[in-house]
Parts: sequence; structure tokens; C-alpha cells
Amino acid sequence: MKKMFLTGLWLWGVLLPLMAVRIEHGPYLQNVGEREATVVWISDKPSVGWIEIAPDDGTHFYAEKRTQLYDTRIGIKVTDRIHTIRLTGLTPGTRYRYRVCVQEVLSHKHHEVYYGQIASTDVYGKKPLTFTTNDISKPEVSFAMVNDIHGRNDVLETMIGQCDLAQTDLFLFNGDMVSVSETEEQIFSGFMDKATELFAGSIPMYYCRGNHETRGPMAPYFKDYFNPRAEELFYMFRQGPVCFVVLDCGEDKPDSDVEYYGITAYDAYRTQQAEWLRTALKSDLYTQALYKVIVCHMPPFGGWHGELDIAQKFFPLLKEAKPDVYLCGHLHEYIRKNAGEEGIPFPIIVNSNNTLLKAHADGNALDIRIYDLEGKETDRLHIEK
Repeated sequence: MKKMFLTGLWLWGVLLPLMAVRIEHGPYLQNVGEREATVVWISDKPSVGWIEIAPDDGTHFYAEKRTQLYDTRIGIKVTDRIHTIRLTGLTPGTRYRYRVCVQEVLSHKHHEVYYGQIASTDVYGKKPLTFTTNDISKPEVSFAMVNDIHGRNDVLETMIGQCDLAQTDLFLFNGDMVSVSETEEQIFSGFMDKATELFAGSIPMYYCRGNHETRGPMAPYFKDYFNPRAEELFYMFRQGPVCFVVLDCGEDKPDSDVEYYGITAYDAYRTQQAEWLRTALKSDLYTQALYKVIVCHMPPFGGWHGELDIAQKFFPLLKEAKPDVYLCGHLHEYIRKNAGEEGIPFPIIVNSNNTLLKAHADGNALDIRIYDLEGKETDRLHIEK
């Protein structure tokens, strides 16, 4: 009997860690603004989730009970694997520390809820995760952009390795980070786990959806993971002297194309964006920024339907608003069109699938540099003010 009891204890000790809930992906930042930020993370089992946030004031994270904010909808704690919490009421240009937690929900019958174990990010064995809110009065900003990674983790790691993360305020993911959205695991193993490992828990990443993210059974759930608390996938934000306008290109072929099996409606979606863009380009957020940067996965040229639709619906508005530069990708080759070419009054940079774009803006100039995978500078666009 004693042997059976000891064997049972041994099995429990072996199986309990395997059964325990864990944080499978994340956390990573989304939609960071001057007074808000959204944090996303995924557990391996249905759970309730919360975030603990603390000022970066030199005190130990365990010095006192930290503010806890739960992932809720309509006043109920969400039981799910995907957790998204939008932090509001933050102070511009301020650094915060945080950790995320989950507690497994074993069952929910009638009004009774039974909970399992808790998992959290570490604030004891290592420093807590941190992030800094945006600040439009910041005199300068540095950012980087990658696109068309198509699940090539090694290429993404090489590009991020060329960035001085301590001096990088934000990253732009300008579409086609995967080739097709088949499963959640593909999204994370293809690029997002690597991004989280390298920077995304502490440095904001702003995602501009490409045409390949619109394909596959996971495509309708893109917004569960990226821009989850924003109204749409097109949006604008300000950091320092730069206003970024992020547009969603949709697909590159007509909605009626046989490849889409009748499931797409991107012509109407681009029309909806154009109406939003008409107002956004007249807002104080845009007009009062020293630099205006448009981010869209597809260029307005190339001859395919999506590119032509962008040229027809977005570019008359952009020509009037005169941004400083239009950043895109999609073509898997580097192309630069200078201001004045083809009647467009601002430069267009088509970043390739194997080049990294790094930029710095201050009161004097917006300086954009392009680097190949060996770290060699291959082009430079310098826009003085």
C-alpha cells in the first residue's frame, strides 16, 4: 500500500507540471498611443487573464500590490486562450513595468466556476517587461520596417539584429509576414514568437496587413491577434514628429477571382478606407505633424487590380495631403520613385523582402536608409525640413 501511495505521489509530481496552464505565446504590444496600450498573450488552455502594471519608479515589483486589470467583456472576465487588455489613462512618454497572468478555468456549470493553476511572466528571476507610451512632443523618433518575411524566421532575426533596439522606438510590419494564414501555430512559429523573443514585449510593433494575411482559414481571425482593440485594420498614430497612416491594401486580384472562392469583398473595403482617409488626412493628428508617413503593403503601380484600386481610391487624397513618403512592399524587389515621377508629389519606397528599412526623424530631417541582409547600406532617402 505504501509503495502504491509513493508511486501515486511520483506520478502526480510528474503529471502536474504537464497539466499546468502556461503562457504559450506573448505577451506583445499593440496599438500603443500616448495614453493607451494593448497587451496580447495566449495561454495553452482556456483561462481568465489579467495584467499587473507598475510605474518604473525604482521600487521592486513586489514592493506593494500592483494594479490588476482583467481581460473582460461586458463586465465578465473572459474565459479564452487569447487575452487582450487595453490599458487606458496612461501618461504620454512614460515607462511602465508589467507582467501578465492567467488562471485556468476547469469548469463553469450553472453559477459555479472552478479554477486551476496560475501562470505568469517572470518578475522575480529577471526584470519585468516594460513599455513606454508615445509622446507627440518627443523631438525625435527612430523606427524600422520589415515586410514580406513569409515565415522566414532566420531573415527576420537577421534584420532585427541590425537594429539598435535601445534606440528603436517602434517597428512596422508591412505585410505578408506569412504566406497563408492556416493555423495559429503557423503565425507564431512563422514570425511572431521570434518577434516577441527579440523585442515585441517592450517595443511597439504596428502591423499593416498584407494580401497574404487575407488568405487561409485563420484570415478572418487576424484581428483577434493584431490591432485587437482598434476599430479597423486601417488607423493612424503619432510618435514624436511623425504621423503614421496605416492602410490595409486588401487582395491584389478582383474579388471575383476563382482563387478567393467568393469569400472576399475588398473593393468595398478599400472604398470604406478612402472615406475614412478623406477625414483622417484633415485631422490635427496628421496636419500638425512635422512628417507624414503612409504605410501600405501594396504600391499604387504594377497593373494588378488591387494596385490599380489603391491608385484610384487612395492616391487622389494623398496627392492633395502631400505626405513625405509612402512605404510599401509586396513586389519582392527594391524600387524607389522620387517625388515628381509619374505625377506623384512625394517619394515612394517599395522595400524588398530581403532589405531592412531604418529611419530617424528630428526637427531637421527624416532620414531613411535601406540595408541588405549583410548589413550594407544600399539606398538612402534624406528629406529635409
